[in-house]
Amino acid sequence: MLVADDSESARRALSILLTSHPGIDIVAEAVDGAEAVRKAKKYRPDVVLLDITMPTMNGFVAARLIMDAVPSARVLMVSQHHSPAFVKEAIHAGAIGYLVKSDAGRDLVRQLASIQDAMSAA
Repeated sequence: MLVADDSESARRALSILLTSHPGIDIVAEAVDGAEAVRKAKKYRPDVVLLDITMPTMNGFVAARLIMDAVPSARVLMVSQHHSPAFVKEAIHAGAIGYLVKSDAGRDLVRQLASIQDAMSAA
């Protein structure tokens, strides 16, 4: 998994939450969308957790570029905004899910398990 968020504290919190669960390995972290694209190309993660509002390149643009470069990757968008417009744009960008950061502690691992189950079934 690749975790991309411009906030170091959010990125660390997400990484700690994720690595506390068996079967979830973080192969790289990124501080902006451009770095997320570069690291996705290099590490080819199964899942990319992308913040939407990042400098240099936002998560929507990064998701499109990652999906072009690593079609097997599954993108899950995270944001502090609970916005139907953001959800719609995330899906248009190729994301298979959208999660509000305030719900991450409760929902993130469950959503990742669903993604992994779907990938295993395919």
